[in-house]
Amino acid sequence: MSSSTPSTPPEIVAQADAGTIPRYAGLSTFARLPRLEDVTRYDLAVLGVPFDSGTSYRPGARFGPAHIRQSSRLLRPYNPYQEVAPFEVQQVVDAGDVPCNPFDIQDAIAAIERRADELLHSSTTRLLTLGGDHTIALPLLRSLHRVHGPLALIHFDAHLDTWDTLYGSKFVHGTPFRRAHEEGLLLDQQSAHVGIRSSVYSPDDFSMDAGLGFTIVHSADMDREGLTAILERLRSRIGAEVPVYVSIDIDVLEPAIAPGTGTPELGGLSGREALALLRGLDGLNIVGSDIVEVAPAYDHAELTGVAAANLAYELVSLMRVR
Repeated sequence: MSSSTPSTPPEIVAQADAGTIPRYAGLSTFARLPRLEDVTRYDLAVLGVPFDSGTSYRPGARFGPAHIRQSSRLLRPYNPYQEVAPFEVQQVVDAGDVPCNPFDIQDAIAAIERRADELLHSSTTRLLTLGGDHTIALPLLRSLHRVHGPLALIHFDAHLDTWDTLYGSKFVHGTPFRRAHEEGLLLDQQSAHVGIRSSVYSPDDFSMDAGLGFTIVHSADMDREGLTAILERLRSRIGAEVPVYVSIDIDVLEPAIAPGTGTPELGGLSGREALALLRGLDGLNIVGSDIVEVAPAYDHAELTGVAAANLAYELVSLMRVR
């Protein structure tokens, strides 16, 4: 695929027409968008990573990409809250799934990294990844680092995911951002966790995390500080010009509205709070993102899938061509 930009941009291939093909029919791609092979160029690729071998509690996130795609059928062309038609101002495609080795984490990480490298064919190409467990964030950050250099990270999660090892393993869903720090993938003192609320192993977990350059917005801070103050804190921390990666573990949401996940924690963000926080990041240079830990076996009435699909829609809107 060529990375050159023609003098006259080709016509955008957007969603299947809901007035012609009912939403429950047609393509099973994300938001019923064209497949990678259906276009000659693209600005943003949606990639599935059906991998959950790094999960420490309830498995099943390997089925997350298909579930999010199924739950995305109701997404419409125009986002009134960001005032953009995200599938019409840029070419968005569904790039299918990475065929991950379920028995070898290192081999799966290498496969994810290779596929991300292939899709990030220019500095203007963006990537939205549907997981899968949170292990997948590390190879994605490695690939984006090769294009953009060190990145700021905004990490939505109930858990820190900066532990050193779990069961002696360094590459699992509780460790990706510790590894990312060690490998120099992140900008120092320009990353943040949002929605943290889980119990931890000791008070030292928080001092360790701060030593890695993170600040924490606890879930309870939404009540104490309010949305405006938190967004000001995040934007000041991140900066306006640097490349940003947004990683969303679906367990950042209250399990009453997103039960389909592997490590649920009481007291999470509401759907409205999560949407407002994402929309408040408008204007940041978001070059990549993921939504992970959707485990449909524990979902009910597509609650978690719909939540993930709508958060993905906001991310596509944020990453639009400007």
